[in-house]
Amino acid sequence: MKVDYIIVGLGLAGLAFTKELKRNNKSFVVFEDNSQNSSSVAGGMYNPIILKRFTPVWNAIDQLGIAIPFYKELERDFGNKYDYSVDIYRVFKSVEEQNNWFIACDKPLLTPYMVPQIVHESITGVIAEFGCGKLVNTGRIDTKTLLEDYRNYLSEKELIKKESFKYDYLIINDNEVEYNGIVANKIVFCEGFGLMKNPFFNYLPMQEAKGELITIHAPNLNIDFLIKAAVFVLPLGNNLYKVGATFNWKDKTKEPTSAGKLELVHKLNTFISVPYTIVDHTAGIRPTVKDRRPLIGKHPIHQNLAVLNGLGTRGVMIAPTSAKSLYNHLESNMKLDSEISIDRFPKN
Repeated sequence: MKVDYIIVGLGLAGLAFTKELKRNNKSFVVFEDNSQNSSSVAGGMYNPIILKRFTPVWNAIDQLGIAIPFYKELERDFGNKYDYSVDIYRVFKSVEEQNNWFIACDKPLLTPYMVPQIVHESITGVIAEFGCGKLVNTGRIDTKTLLEDYRNYLSEKELIKKESFKYDYLIINDNEVEYNGIVANKIVFCEGFGLMKNPFFNYLPMQEAKGELITIHAPNLNIDFLIKAAVFVLPLGNNLYKVGATFNWKDKTKEPTSAGKLELVHKLNTFISVPYTIVDHTAGIRPTVKDRRPLIGKHPIHQNLAVLNGLGTRGVMIAPTSAKSLYNHLESNMKLDSEISIDRFPKN
C-alpha cells in the first residue's frame, strides 16, 4: 500500500491535518487507538479573549478567520451541525474587574466581541453581585459529534486503522517511511499527550494537564449563554449544562475522580443558586506546552517525520491554522512561524 501520508492520532489536530490533505488531493491512512480523548471531552468553546485578564488570545483573529469557515465546511460535508453560536457572560468579582472590562472594550481587536456595558439584570439562578460582562460573536464546536462523524467517514472509506501505532515497526528511509507494509512519503504524529511516549519527539517539553468536567441537569437555570465565574457553565440544551474544568498537573490518569467532582461542585456553588443533579462526569488529558504555543514541525534529523501537537485548551481555534501551516511547510517548504516551530526547543 502506497500513500502520501501516515497520520497517527485523530483528535482535532489529526482531523484538521487530514482535512488539509483531502483538500489537496493527498492520500493518507490514519492510525487511531482512541487512547487520547482530550478533544472529545473538551468544552469546545472559541473565544478570542482571555477571560481572566480581558486580554487577546495569541493570534486569535487569524485563527478564527480560518476556523469558522473550516467548521462550516465540515457541516456541509456531513449534513450535521457542529458550530453553535453562544454568547459568554463573565461574572465580575469586584468593581476593579468592572473597570478593567471597560478598558479592554476600547482595544480595537476586542471591540467586536466585548459589549461596553455591564449586565446588571438579574439572571435566575446566578449569583452576580457586581454584574456581568457580555461577549458576543463567540461559540461552541460540538467536538464529540464532529469526531464521531469523521471517524465513521474514514471507516467507511477504509482510511483508518483502529489500532495502536508501534514505533519499533517504523522503517525510516531517506525519502519515505514504511510501516507494516504501508509506504508513505511522510508521517505526521498528532497524538496529544501520547507524544510523551514517542521516541522521535519525546524530547519536546509537553506538559500533561488533566481536566475534569461534569454535566448537570438544572431545570430552573434556563440560560442559553455560557456563564464564566469560578468555572464555566455551558448550555447543551434540554436543561443540561457542561461544567468545567479542573486543572491537575500531577494526576496522569484519564479516569474521573471524586476529588475533581468535589472541586467542580464547590466552585459551581459559589455562583449558582438553583438545585441541580449531576448526570455525567468525564476526564481527559490536555497536551499543553509551557509557552502556550503548539508544537509543529519536522524532526531535526528525519525530515519525513513531523509533529502537530500541543494545541492546549483552545484546540478548536488553533487546529485548522496549525494544520495549514504544517502542510505548507511540508509540501512547499514554507517557513513556520518561530513561535510555533519545534525549532524553538532544540534536541540535545
